Amino acid sequence: MPATTMPGYARFSRRLQGLVIDWILFLLLMAGTLFVIIALKSDSDGRYLGFAAIGIALLYEPLLVSLTGSTIGHYLTNLRVVDDRTRGNVSFAKALARFVIKSLLGWYSFISMGATRRHQAVHDLLTFSTVQIRDPAKASPHHYNTERTEFDSPAMPSRSRRFVVIIGYLLLIVVVAIVTTNVLLVAGLVSEACFKNQHRCRPAEHFSTLALGLGWLTLSVLCIVLGWRGKLLGCRFRSIDRVQPRSL
Repeated sequence: MPATTMPGYARFSRRLQGLVIDWILFLLLMAGTLFVIIALKSDSDGRYLGFAAIGIALLYEPLLVSLTGSTIGHYLTNLRVVDDRTRGNVSFAKALARFVIKSLLGWYSFISMGATRRHQAVHDLLTFSTVQIRDPAKASPHHYNTERTEFDSPAMPSRSRRFVVIIGYLLLIVVVAIVTTNVLLVAGLVSEACFKNQHRCRPAEHFSTLALGLGWLTLSVLCIVLGWRGKLLGCRFRSIDRVQPRSL
């Protein structure tokens, strides 16, 4: 990716690699701390060491992101967190807010990457930041995406139309889920006791309810992402020749 091109925004797969590296470091820190506490055989020293390890784990991402733009995982995967307004590193307050929001939402925070202009997760959007390629010369095409320009096209349905269509599809998915639940009950594949209390489910019932829940979640996410990008029936992205009248 030449340095003169538009910024390269990290793909989810690339961000996931950085996240896994940071989690490995976190687990190593916790394991090392536990080993030292056991070796010390001192409750007071172990307590202080444990609090210190927890503090390091909590401040690890906010401090590194605000000071250097990257955690170790980000750096090893050639990524950097950028402030949208200053084009530099985010402040400590923003880095801390990103970390808290991401921790609370978990994987759900990344759903918005499929429907935003600059491939931003929820914690990116709320803190006005993006995750970009740090060194374009070391990046491969499958590491990043460029900014989505289809949202500026007159062929893209209005936001209100997309919103209404998405809500309609989500309601339809709920109806399908309810009908499917009743079918499972009538067929005897899942008992009412299982729906009321998961601890009373048989293994086969656990599998059926899990498949139902995952199916509902997957369809809902796809509905939101595809709908906002103009790829659902009722709010499709129209070709330019259908938007502009042809010249005679």
